[in-house]
This record gives sequence, structure tokens and C-alpha cells, in this order.
Amino acid sequence: MDNARLFLFAALAFVAMLLWQQWQADYGPKPAGLVDSATGQAQTAPGIDVVPDADLPDPATEVAPVTGDAPPAAEPLVEQQLIRVDTDVVQALIDTRGGVVRSLKLKQYPTSLDRPDDWLELIHSDINSAHILQSGLQNKQKLAPTHHDPFRVEQQEYRLADGADELVVPFYWSRDGIEVVKEYRFGRGDYMIEVMHRVRNNSDADWTGNQYRQIQRTRPIDESRLLYTYTGAVYYNEEIKYEKVDFDDMEDGQLKLQSSGGWIAMIQHYFLSAWVPGEDEANLVYTIANTRREPATYTIGMRSQNRVIPVGESSEFRTRLFVGPKLVDRLEEISPGLELTVDYGVLTFLSKPLYWLLDWYHGFVGNWGFAIVLLTLTVKAVFYKLSETSYRSMAKMRKVSPRLKTLKERYGDDRQKMNQAMMELYKTEKINPMSGCLPILVQIPVFIALYWALLESVELRQAPFILWIKDLSVMDPYFVLPILMGASMVVQQRLNPPPPDPVQAKIMMALPFVFTVFFAFFPAGLVLYWVVNNVLSIAQQWIITKRIEAGAKA
Repeated sequence: MDNARLFLFAALAFVAMLLWQQWQADYGPKPAGLVDSATGQAQTAPGIDVVPDADLPDPATEVAPVTGDAPPAAEPLVEQQLIRVDTDVVQALIDTRGGVVRSLKLKQYPTSLDRPDDWLELIHSDINSAHILQSGLQNKQKLAPTHHDPFRVEQQEYRLADGADELVVPFYWSRDGIEVVKEYRFGRGDYMIEVMHRVRNNSDADWTGNQYRQIQRTRPIDESRLLYTYTGAVYYNEEIKYEKVDFDDMEDGQLKLQSSGGWIAMIQHYFLSAWVPGEDEANLVYTIANTRREPATYTIGMRSQNRVIPVGESSEFRTRLFVGPKLVDRLEEISPGLELTVDYGVLTFLSKPLYWLLDWYHGFVGNWGFAIVLLTLTVKAVFYKLSETSYRSMAKMRKVSPRLKTLKERYGDDRQKMNQAMMELYKTEKINPMSGCLPILVQIPVFIALYWALLESVELRQAPFILWIKDLSVMDPYFVLPILMGASMVVQQRLNPPPPDPVQAKIMMALPFVFTVFFAFFPAGLVLYWVVNNVLSIAQQWIITKRIEAGAKA
């Protein structure tokens, strides 16, 4: 059993895991609260109350995307204008119609290293693609601003002043004695935005209403088929924990469930947008799929319980909005479970400590590439004894390989006698062929977990290593690392005993080429791990083999 077979086992295990995840998505149980498309009845988990559809925002009146990268020139504001907001980390465009966030760019995350001033536009709205953030208030008498109603503003552009820690962007609305101020509060160096609706009741009757928050987006236009990462809606609360609702789920049926605390989000590779209510706030969590529009839009939202504001009094509806990178430490501070949006899959319990160690090494060396090298050394050290058992078994197999070849020539096609003779030889030489397999099988889950830890770490995005490696999250532009990995596999095969079966021998000879091509399209950070792991394995195996051969000669 050699390290080349480890690649084969790891690849098969990884493919099996992806197939299982896809089967779960297509045929597995749906999230609690989905409506049965055949009966039209809501399917609810125990203890979850369904709220009538009449209490939900009407998907038929959803506002269409609006194009535009900048606010219009200074002129009297009409019903729909885009207000620019600039802080040190984000640039946002907020629509005066409904106070909808239609664009938000991340200034510290350019689209490419070649264009540092072309910031990633996580929230966007154009003809072919949209990802927007909606919020508003609901009242049966329509004395509340929804995400369709026009607001008044005092200026067209807001900028975080030097030395200031907070930027407040107010929007004003009033009707029949009800006055509402909608405020966005941006903080310095933070992707968390405080959102507040302050309602003043100057009418002649009590006001009853609630707030809702929505994330609406279209399906992604481009998706990687080789390196799959989930894009879609997720929600969390203490009862259900972390649950995905993909776009197909939304089309199959509407999600409606009562939730206390928690959060809702749309996630994608490296980034997310999330609405985070108060810790104990009760909300209806719902989804809407609008397939009548082209392209179709998919919405996840939450609606609070009704609140009564007596005549002459005021009240505030507060919530938080996070739009930015999946930085684990920051997400853990915001809300329980939000760090789960860094989607490590079923091996989260292994991936999280591996990421923590990687992050700790980065704090020590200041380079993510060298942090990966140190992490590889650590994993190799942890499994040193297991690897040593495997390599000792392979070294003994290598020593007796000439005798195995002689047995094959002697018995020819008589497999029964051949196997008996092999068992006698193994017994005489005290060789257990399976002792080389088990240590490798034990390591496979760790290698897959490390794969997800490296793939999901936004810190590796555009992180340089050395020389030609300018971005560890994309493939090696000159294919140097994949070639080195393939060459290291060839060296490992030379240290291992040749398989007695000619067909198996040909397959093993082809593996270095196959995996070189396969890994050529993998992120450089992942290939770096495999190269370092192979080099360490070669050194360990060479030393063990030489010791056993020297002992045999003595």
C-alpha cells in the first residue's frame, strides 16, 4: 500500500461524499416548514406554528432590479434615487425607494490582483443578475413604508469622516400622522450594519405593525464544476440549528416557520449576506421563489411579531445586517452559529481545528503559504507513528518482492497455490499486508477535512506565497506545483514494491500523470499541501526503508 493509493482512496472518498451531498439535496428530507407542492399544505416540524400567507410580503409585487453604478447628478430628489455611502471598507448604493441596498462593494477585496481598485460587488442589481437586501414595515392600513415606498433623504452622498467611528444614513417617510425614520449605521472597519426603523405615532389611533427583512438574489451565472461550493440560502436557530434551503427547494415549496433569535443568510464561496435579529426576537422565517420573472429570483426573509404603538408614542425596530467575507472570528462574535456559514460540510468537527491551527501559524509567520507548510508538518507529525507502520510494511514487502515474483513464475495461473505460498511467505517474514492499508485509511478523513478548511478560508483569497504564487486560492499559473506533485508521486512509487498484478502495475504507473492533470486546476494552496506532504513522506519512507535494508544485510 503506497502513498499513490492514498490519493486514489482520498479521491474516491471525496467523490462519494459529493455524490452523497447531491443525493441529499435532490432526494433527502426537506427542511422543516416546507409546503408540500402536491397538497399545498405546510409541513412543519414539531412545535412550529405556521402563519397564513396573507401575512407574508407579496412576491408578485417584488421590485425589479435597477441598474446603475453611481448616484445621479445633483438635482431635486424624486421617488427613486441611488444614495452613495462610503466607509473605509465598503461602498454602498441605497435606493430611496424602500431603502433597498442595491449595491455594496468590498474595498479590501478586489476582483483580481491586476485590478486592485475594481472592488468585489457582493450586493448588486443588473439585468442578468441580482443580489439585493430589502427591509421594511407592515401595517394593515398601509401606514408603514415597505421596500416599495419612496423615502426622503437630506443628501445624495454620505462619507465616513476621518477620525469618525460611525456613519449614520437616515431615510424619512410619513403618512397620515405616522412618521418613520429608517437609519443605516455603518461602523469603521466593520461589515456589520445596524438597521433601525423609528416609528412616531402622531395619528389619532394606535398603530399596529411589524418589520420584515429579506435577501433576494438570482441563481449564480458562473459556477465551478470542479471545486463545488454551496451558493444559496441558509438559516439558523437553537432548535433547528444550521439548515440549507437551496434554490430548487424554494421552487418545490415555500418555507414558513416560527423562529426565536437565529439569523437568515445567502452564502457563496468566501462571502455572505445575513440578517441578524435580536437574540430572543420571535420571527417568521419564509422563502419565496418568483419563477415568473426572467431571471427567476429567490428570497429568504424573516418577519417579526406585531407591535402596538399608542397614540403620541414612538418605538424602534432594530436589526443587524452583515455583508462581507466569511471571517470566522468575526462571525463567532456576531451571533451563535453564524460561523457555520464557513461551510466545511460533514467534517466540520475536523476542519474547524485545522483552520484554527492554520490561522495560529499565520499569526506567527505572517504568510499563508508558510502557514500551510507548518500545518502540513504538524499533521505529518501527528500521524508519524501510523505512517511509520505503513512504511515499515511497505519496506518489508519491497524486500520480499523478488521472492513474490519467483512464486508467480512458479505457480503461473494457479491462483490458489499462489495465494497459499504468499501467505506462508508473509507468515515466515512476519509481514501483515493490511498493516500498510489501515494507517492510510485512518488519515483520509483528515485529508478531506483539510481540503475543505483550505477551500473555505477567505484569508487565502489573493494571498501570496513566494515567487510566482501570487494567489493561493487559484491554480498555479505555470503548473509548477502540480508538476512537482506528480514528480513526487513517481519518486514514491520507486520506493514502493511493484504490484504483482501487471494490470494494477500499469494503473499505478498512470496515477502520477492523472493526478498531475487533476490537481493542475486546484487552488495552489491545496496543491502546496500535497507537495509538502509528499516530500515529507518520501523522506520518512526512504529513511525507514534504508534502515530495514541495512538490518537485513547485517
